[in-house]
Amino acid sequence: MSDTKILLTGGRGMVGRNILAHREASNYTILAPNRGELDLLDERAVDAYIARYRPDTVIHAAGVVGGIQANMAEPVRFLVDNARMGLNVITAAYRHEVGQLMNMSSSCMYPRNAANPLSEELILQGQLEPTNEGYALAKILATRLCDYIGREREELVYKTVIPCNLYGRYDKFDSRHSHMIPAVVRKIHEAKCAGSDFVGIRGDGEARREFMYAGDLADFVFHAIPRLNDLPQEINVGLGHDFTINEYYRAIAKVIGYDGRFEHDLSKPVGMRQKLVDTTRLREFGWSPRTALPDGIKRTYEYFLESEYAK
Repeated sequence: MSDTKILLTGGRGMVGRNILAHREASNYTILAPNRGELDLLDERAVDAYIARYRPDTVIHAAGVVGGIQANMAEPVRFLVDNARMGLNVITAAYRHEVGQLMNMSSSCMYPRNAANPLSEELILQGQLEPTNEGYALAKILATRLCDYIGREREELVYKTVIPCNLYGRYDKFDSRHSHMIPAVVRKIHEAKCAGSDFVGIRGDGEARREFMYAGDLADFVFHAIPRLNDLPQEINVGLGHDFTINEYYRAIAKVIGYDGRFEHDLSKPVGMRQKLVDTTRLREFGWSPRTALPDGIKRTYEYFLESEYAK
């Protein structure tokens, strides 16, 4: 067992819970306070917590997350709360000289019109996607702060991980706040249970998205922790290939056993037409995801059936 003590923010979220459930988590002492134990929006509380527990490594995985509808409805919350959490956690770690920090960012911070695949050098090189601009700005702020800290203090290793879209166990299946795959899992499940002969799709379904199973991101985290010095300052973590929205609907329907038709609502916004990350640095770092889409959807659906959302 390692002597490393890790502070994990967002331990009740999908990324955090997958990290805690990983087989290698028991090799570390992991502090994962819930909101009642540590309010990440409270700067003084975060500073006092890090001063008290003195973690060797911080994994900042907390955040206000949601799909297009939630981002459009609450841009102030997505910008302000995510920015405050990032600033509070990273600056407290900096003040107390925490040696290592892994900042979980998002591929949402890439320019909307950039050529795919999206390489790490494209950050701040163009206009952001308006439907999630507030969230993206907050993530850019935290990413740049880690970069600046590394420039000022070389002994502090503060790196940013940029996952593609994620899905999997411990996801949210709330149609208002969830991302595409969990929302579609619930929608198709309910259509099957109701005997509906069709399911609606926002837009034409031809937009392309890259979704990685969240358990694979946890694999990457434990691969990277002992190698953080060798990690690039920013690194994409994804599949390196994508699928259309229509293909995701068909794959989910196959797992669930739904044989109805799909109808497209062309009046609804769909966001970026493609968002595929460049995995060159990831391959050079010596890691790649393992979970194929049908297997990931199957595990996600099994978790959904056990959750309160299916009751």
